[in-house]
Amino acid sequence: MDIQVNQISKIYGSGENRVTALNQAAMTIRAGDFLSIMGPSGSGKSTLLHIISGLDRPTSGTVTYGSTDIHHGTDRELSAFRRQKIGFIFQQFNLLPVLTARENIIMPLLLDRQKPDEARVQQLAKLLGLTDRLDHLPHELSGGQQQRVAIARALIANPDVIFADEPTGNLDSRSGGEVMAMLCGIQKKLGKTLVVITHDSRIADMAGRRFSIVDGELSEVTAS
Repeated sequence: MDIQVNQISKIYGSGENRVTALNQAAMTIRAGDFLSIMGPSGSGKSTLLHIISGLDRPTSGTVTYGSTDIHHGTDRELSAFRRQKIGFIFQQFNLLPVLTARENIIMPLLLDRQKPDEARVQQLAKLLGLTDRLDHLPHELSGGQQQRVAIARALIANPDVIFADEPTGNLDSRSGGEVMAMLCGIQKKLGKTLVVITHDSRIADMAGRRFSIVDGELSEVTAS
């Protein structure tokens, strides 16, 4: 399923307080792409990710997944679409501290009233090196292990697309490198579309396609 981003803009405020966070951004994300979007703090990269993934709505323009305009329906329909089609990985791990790793991983399924598939849990745990950590609480895990739990949670519903917003921002260089290596390996093995937002050129360079965003202006650096 390809994603078409059609001239999206995001404007906050009006008059003298008007701020253009995104200006006519356009891109095509093809099924199976590994794509990075790099830019400094305040460049608009997180705003872009939030709109493409349906966490926010554009001031103008459209985002279509296949033939579906994701911002055309109700908030309830959009939430259901996100749960079923999109996985999220954030800089903050956002794990629930009172739940075990396994319980955090299956939470998206429970929210969507689906029965967890233990075989799927074990498959992801093995891929991410978490087999012996599933019964641990978040505070009993290292930062790298917590982010791997977050990756498993993003993958548990078998989404088509994974969005990662500064996924190594809270990790040291070694743990961050390990997490990115695992994420790249899983993207290839499972054939997922992966979009990574980053300010780190080393991470951006891992992607097959690279985009840059500066002051809300998006451009492709290299084309596959």
